[in-house]
Amino acid sequence: MRLWARFIILLLSLSAAACATQPPRFRDEAAAKLDQLKLEGGERLRPAEYASVLQAFLKGDAYLMEGEQEEADRYFQLTVLKGEVLEQDVAAEKARRLAEAARLAEERRRAELERLARLEEERLAKAQVAERARREAAEAERRKARPVVKEPPQVASWTVRRGESLPLIASRPEVYGDRNLWPLIYRANRDQIRDPKHIWPGQVLRVPRNLGRDDFAEARRFAQERPLH
Repeated sequence: MRLWARFIILLLSLSAAACATQPPRFRDEAAAKLDQLKLEGGERLRPAEYASVLQAFLKGDAYLMEGEQEEADRYFQLTVLKGEVLEQDVAAEKARRLAEAARLAEERRRAELERLARLEEERLAKAQVAERARREAAEAERRKARPVVKEPPQVASWTVRRGESLPLIASRPEVYGDRNLWPLIYRANRDQIRDPKHIWPGQVLRVPRNLGRDDFAEARRFAQERPLH
């Protein structure tokens, strides 16, 4: 009977020792969480939060070294919880940085497009200026090459030559340049012209000047109504 009692006590002692040496339940998970956070850049992106998670893990190890397994497990579990929160923060920070990088890239792209557009506008403006200057120079050359035609001076009187008629005199460039304006000469010289069909060489006829548009229109109407052949 005593032998069985001793055997049972020995088994209980071995069982207690095995329980005492059994590793905490959350340590491996906490260690994996730390490794994962470091791999994802938590230490770089959120150094203060990462240090807090690491501190919780180290406290768990310290309690484990002192044999306080339950307290150690509590800190390892805290490490896991803090690590999960930090994982979310790291993911959000990565997303924010990616969005910021995309925004900056888009701003740079737009700025480059605007720069290219300005350069194109400047190029077109310079091309237009150059084209305008070329046309002006070409026009100036054409004007230089074009023969100068002197317009005959407008006369205030006309001496009738042999074979001339009032329409012929009115058609002269130095008179009116329009044969249908002969009534103007006729009306200004009624004192020496009785019949507009008959004028004589040597007659000095007055050529009216400073007439208005209505005077010219009326003369043309009269010439159409009473043509001279």
